[in-house]
Amino acid sequence: MNTLKTVKCGQTVRVTKITGAGAIKHRIMDMGITKGVEIYVKKVAPLGDPIEITVRGYELSLRKADAELIEIE
Repeated sequence: MNTLKTVKCGQTVRVTKITGAGAIKHRIMDMGITKGVEIYVKKVAPLGDPIEITVRGYELSLRKADAELIEIE
């Protein structure tokens, strides 16, 4: 199981599943991260938190804890 947390800068991945439940899952989906969407990892902070991504044409920063809930291929 690969998650968005493990992706390196400059890679493009596709979301296969969003784990987690309740408010966290809904917050991630409200940001436009849904099954099948492509995500480009633009930057990763030196200590790994946050991760800056491009999804659906806009830029977004995610915490490592949230990125770990997003399974990718």
